[in-house]
Amino acid sequence: MRCPFCAGDGTQVKDSRPIDEDQSIRRRRQCGSCGGRFTTFERVELRELTVIKSNGEDQPFDRDKVTRSIRVACRKRPVSMAQIDRMVTGVVRQLESQGEPEVSSDTVGRVVMEALKGIDPVAYIRFASVYRNFTEASDFEEFAAQIDEIRAKD
Repeated sequence: MRCPFCAGDGTQVKDSRPIDEDQSIRRRRQCGSCGGRFTTFERVELRELTVIKSNGEDQPFDRDKVTRSIRVACRKRPVSMAQIDRMVTGVVRQLESQGEPEVSSDTVGRVVMEALKGIDPVAYIRFASVYRNFTEASDFEEFAAQIDEIRAKD
């Protein structure tokens, strides 16, 4: 592992801990050249996913992009980073378990929305407003009405 500070390749692992319910490993490392300390994370990747965007363009699946979008939706909400990390891990596992190497951006959005629905209703609506490209207040009203109908059935 190269040091992010001096680009030296002589780093040592000083501490390793399982995280995300033993789904990942957090490692503290120290550079032998400059003494800098940094953290790395190791996760199992079942398969490399490619996201097919609505314009037909494809790009590698980016876990960090999903995490950032969920964090934005959950900003100033009572949702912890641990909850977000577990949610992202669940989203990734669900996408990987579909068995296809390519997933549509629509599928990614729907899976994230379902995960957010169970965590925080405001974050769910925030994410939906971007995912579904709300442009007017009436879009929010229609979506909120759909949520109310679903809750009334439950």
